[in-house]
Order: sequence, then C-alpha cells, then structure tokens
Amino acid sequence: MSQSTAGRLPEITITYCTQCNWLLRAGWMAQELLSSFHSNLGGVRLVPGTGGVFVIEVDGNVIWNRVTDGGFPDIKTLKQRVRDIVDPSRDLGHTDRP
Repeated sequence: MSQSTAGRLPEITITYCTQCNWLLRAGWMAQELLSSFHSNLGGVRLVPGTGGVFVIEVDGNVIWNRVTDGGFPDIKTLKQRVRDIVDPSRDLGHTDRP
C-alpha cells in the first residue's frame, strides 16, 4: 500500500465541467476508483468547473487531462494510471489483460 510523503493515503481529484454536464461521468469514475482501490486511497473529490475541463489528479499531479490526452480515459486506462501511482505491484486482474 502506497502512502504519500505526509504519511496519508493518496487522494484523487476529478475536476469536471458543469456546463457540459459531466458530473455523472465524474461520479462513475470516482465510484470505479473507490471500488478498486478502497484500501489504497484517502478519498476521491469531485470539483465542479467550467469551460470543458475534465482533469484527474492524484495528490495534485495530473494523470489525465481531457484537452491534452484527447478526450476521456477508458476505465481500464484510468485504473492502470492510478495503480501505477498508488500500488505499482498490484495486479488489476482482467483489467490488466488484453
């Protein structure tokens, strides 16, 4: 189990565009991450934004940006990116298989 330098569990922030109605997408991704990494995360925070924003961060480090990464992550990619930070040795089961 990975912990941040402050001795606490990593936290994920999902900033989503309210104008684009992306709350459901953000909420679904938060639910998926909490289900998969329940013992490795300190929490998932949803932050409303505007202007087409959809950014996912782990402890302030961007792991997905809709603008620069070209759209939204599929859940497999998102879980792998989170895993690589919070618990790199963890096997994600079917998510890791082609």
